Amino acid sequence: MGVYDGVYPGPNDIIITGRSFEERPETSRMLESKGIKNRVFYNPLPFANKTRVSSGKHKANILLALRSKYDVGIHFEDDPWQMDEIHSLIPQQIVVLLQHNLVEKGNIRHAY
Repeated sequence: MGVYDGVYPGPNDIIITGRSFEERPETSRMLESKGIKNRVFYNPLPFANKTRVSSGKHKANILLALRSKYDVGIHFEDDPWQMDEIHSLIPQQIVVLLQHNLVEKGNIRHAY
């Protein structure tokens, strides 16, 4: 069995992450190492203040803003708490839950 490192976005996909803007350097390094050059929206909350729930609200707010300009079809989410927050603010948004244990959920710093 090989190494699995997640789902890759298409060339026109936008990444909405719950990771704080303070996590941008390590997240950018990780994405760059995988050849991912997509636009990324980071959580505006400081790392110490964000939660899984606030990250879901952040994602919903970005989706709402994008929906005013673009045809946002599917949002892929790997955190059921965040999916619930998205649905609480945008019930009609299609969200596909990706169930995995590749990264730990919660307020965890990642070293890349």
